[in-house]
Amino acid sequence: MDRVFIENLMVETVIGIFDWEREIRQSVSLDLEMEFDIRQAAASDAIEDTLDYKAVSKRLIHFIEQSEFQLVEALAEKCAAIVLDEFPVKRLKLKLSKPGAVRGSSAVGVIIERGADDLPS
Repeated sequence: MDRVFIENLMVETVIGIFDWEREIRQSVSLDLEMEFDIRQAAASDAIEDTLDYKAVSKRLIHFIEQSEFQLVEALAEKCAAIVLDEFPVKRLKLKLSKPGAVRGSSAVGVIIERGADDLPS
């Protein structure tokens, strides 16, 4: 299956478990690989026939900016559910990073893979 990707989508949000983290906005970075058959779009050269990565990005930016999760795990799961529920994506791989969260590392986070069949009924 083909994959449409978004790489290093940086968004400011409230995220973290410590009191001081609940009072500031921090950056998170999102990488997405979304399974989508691009052949029809390649043949037609029409935006209507493809997965609109700009629309996906705008939807996730809006959601993440408004969210106030404690854990990156919870934020990642909700972002995956939004994409699978609202866009024509059958499976995705999502990496959610929190830069600077651990001294000595560039980022920490989670990588999840989910499919439409993983969504609650």
